[in-house]
Amino acid sequence: MAETTATLRLPTRILPDVGLDLLAVGADDDLAITTAERTMTRGELRDRVDDARRSLGDIRRLVFVSCTNSVDSLVAYLAAVAGGHPVLLLDGSGSDQAEAHRRNLVDRFDPDVIVDGSGDGDGNDGLRFEERRPGTRHALHPEFAMLTSTSGSTGSPKLVRLSRCNLESNAASIAEYLGLRSDDRAATTLPMHYCYGLSVINSHLLTGASVHLTARSVVDPLFWSEFDRVGATSFAGVPYTFELLEGAGFADRVPATLRHVTQAGGRLPADAVRHYAGLGRDHDFRFFVMYGQTEATARMAYLPPELAEARAGTIGVPIPGGSFRIDGDDEGELVYSGPNVMMGYAEDAGDFALGQVLTELRTGDIARQHDDGLYEIVGRSSRFVKTFGLRMSLDRVEELLLEAGIDARAVACDERLAVFVRAERFVPAARDVIAQRLGLPAHAFAVHAVDRFPRTASGKPDDATLIAHARRLEHAEPDDATAPASERIRELYAELLGRPDATADDSFVSLDGDSLSYVEVSVRLGRMLGTLPRDWPERRIRELAAVVAPEPSTTTAETAEPAGTNTKTPRRRRRPRTTSMETSVLLRAAAIVLIVATHTDLIDVKGGAHLLLAVAGYNLVRFRVTGASGAARVTGLLRAAAWIAVPAVIWIGGVALTTGFYDPSTAALLNGVLGQQSVWSEQWQFWFLEAIIWTLVGVAALLAIPWVDRFERRHPFGLAFILLAAAFAARMLVIGGIEAERVERYAVLSVVAFVVLGWLIARADTLTRRLIASAAVLVVAPGFFGEPLREAIVVAGCLLLCWMPVLRVPRVLVPAVVVLAASSMYVYLTHWQVYPPIEEVSPALATLASFAVGIVVWWLARAAGQGIARITRAMPTPSRSKAKGLLASAR
Repeated sequence: MAETTATLRLPTRILPDVGLDLLAVGADDDLAITTAERTMTRGELRDRVDDARRSLGDIRRLVFVSCTNSVDSLVAYLAAVAGGHPVLLLDGSGSDQAEAHRRNLVDRFDPDVIVDGSGDGDGNDGLRFEERRPGTRHALHPEFAMLTSTSGSTGSPKLVRLSRCNLESNAASIAEYLGLRSDDRAATTLPMHYCYGLSVINSHLLTGASVHLTARSVVDPLFWSEFDRVGATSFAGVPYTFELLEGAGFADRVPATLRHVTQAGGRLPADAVRHYAGLGRDHDFRFFVMYGQTEATARMAYLPPELAEARAGTIGVPIPGGSFRIDGDDEGELVYSGPNVMMGYAEDAGDFALGQVLTELRTGDIARQHDDGLYEIVGRSSRFVKTFGLRMSLDRVEELLLEAGIDARAVACDERLAVFVRAERFVPAARDVIAQRLGLPAHAFAVHAVDRFPRTASGKPDDATLIAHARRLEHAEPDDATAPASERIRELYAELLGRPDATADDSFVSLDGDSLSYVEVSVRLGRMLGTLPRDWPERRIRELAAVVAPEPSTTTAETAEPAGTNTKTPRRRRRPRTTSMETSVLLRAAAIVLIVATHTDLIDVKGGAHLLLAVAGYNLVRFRVTGASGAARVTGLLRAAAWIAVPAVIWIGGVALTTGFYDPSTAALLNGVLGQQSVWSEQWQFWFLEAIIWTLVGVAALLAIPWVDRFERRHPFGLAFILLAAAFAARMLVIGGIEAERVERYAVLSVVAFVVLGWLIARADTLTRRLIASAAVLVVAPGFFGEPLREAIVVAGCLLLCWMPVLRVPRVLVPAVVVLAASSMYVYLTHWQVYPPIEEVSPALATLASFAVGIVVWWLARAAGQGIARITRAMPTPSRSKAKGLLASAR
């Protein structure tokens, strides 16, 4: 408990009319929820909500819910509002940004209960309650029902206070103008912690309709197959959603059950409004353009679908129960009144006791009303920008950057955030702050470097000049990459993966990318995207294209002319001398150099092979333990094992047949089981490959168990930690202590812990998890060899992988690093036959020869793989599967 009962204020008992029952309408056997795996009736949902409500207690308390689009999250939310507990929904994705935001809000507002609803269990055992005190320390106004961030997420320190009346009236109003029926079913295309996403859920449940809970993107084919299977009737989107739909060919596959589509979260271009309104007319669904703010509990206006084509560009009319006035003559600030106007803001916990302090909402938008009664937004009255569905204060953006030591100016440029800094070296850091603290994707903002910030004659910041400068930069001719980003990425995958059949809906993983090909792909993709997203192998090409980061500009705004004047094209910036590269690629290249150079006696720095095991485990989960189906996971793992095993068996077997140097058990990669276990011999030379291959097979067998597969999806870090503990325990049993003897250092059961350690690092996506993973590194490696330097190499590499997944490296080194990392397996495989005859003469020459042969074999294998791929695609379809094994071997 955070505090004792003695420190609590007088408890606020639940009043009979304080709670909001969003499940009041409908019979127990009516459908309430569908997911990819199950359905749930209203009766079943009511039972779960009642159980969770009892867990929260009969005293009104401040409740924070960490949520995803899952059954558990929905149950926790419904239980809180039904019990009259003021609730704040938080992003439960587990990202660094979400965790930092959560900690900040917990520290500032001090909730009484924190509920983790980010799972998706079949019972309330999936909900985890952290009761920080038995009652409440807060004075809670009787009408106070909910807290939420202003218009999605602003980075601002204040929250919006909403009442039960706000939630209920807005949901009822939305249901009325949408004409919702009990057989409507909305797919959750937006997160429920976002006010727009939550309003979809509220309006449907309140009227007896149902929701299909999913976290899939609209560009995911599985989203649409689920949509059809469950008979969903609607989805919602922000402007970016409709960009994705356009690229995904939505017009060619409109679901037959679709009744209405809603759009909010920012202005959609008039042409796009007309396009989707016309599409709706042709396919018998209604397209609603809506306008709102969180301060109005989501919605204030909507454009009737029958007017959308003719009156695109307007926000329409007030929602039922609401009204507008314009503070001015023809144009002025738009002011809204209605029962959904927020109670007020909460800047600290003391504001929770306040009642309704507002009767109308000043929107900050400049508007005019047309003769037909429709309203149109013509500008902003203050320094706010609404981009990617998020409304944020430009002043707050500057404050966040200043806190990070970056002096910056932020402006709104055509509903896009543009940030200026005073030196090029600040551009990457500014991008990171904006992406992490505000949650914006790279395409939603731009960062430029200027020599000085322009000012007006009166000495005030000259935003107009900066805006004009940002527009010129945005519309300047690109240097070379004139093709659409998605096509450039598709061509890259087609070339490097030997898959000219790649489409914009494919990903590195779906195209059977592996640890051998990811090196070159990651480097060249990094040149397009800037800093690669951590989950880039799983992202579809069109999703990666959406985050392509333009190169930072270093042009000058100080002498820029005012908006509307003609100016010169911005000067081209000098190409930076360094570039971003994944740490795993660098470690892979460094490790193979250490391995070969140590074997040839050029140096004596051991530890590279065991570090390479951790890197292999790190990449294992990124490429193979993905969000794919269970069967696809198992197949992918076995295929990855084959990609290593087949060329290894061919090479080792060939050497064994021609020289008799290796035993059959070594050629079969079974020396660790069938070979001599007491002393080192040449039969142990391929222990590293045996460890990787049999670990892949073991993981495949483990994930073939359905409940293990489900557990891993719900608790990816938890399973990795459990497996590491088991692997460490197995190692202790095998070697009888901490330090391993000579051959024990290479046995599969002794070294599998290093592979699983890399797995754990890959799943460490929060600060807490990285700290746990770092502690695990310090447990697994030290003492194993009894050689401090060797152990330090492994520890340093693993910690670098954990804390710095991307590093800046000199561009001049990139080609060499890429070749070394990409060819590492073939160098390791072949160098045993290359260096022995040469090392006595020259260790340096032996090292160079080992790399030369390995690189040539790698290049030949890659060329063979691409040739087989071309032949395979030319075969009739039934014959293709027969060639997959050969293709995998060549790769």
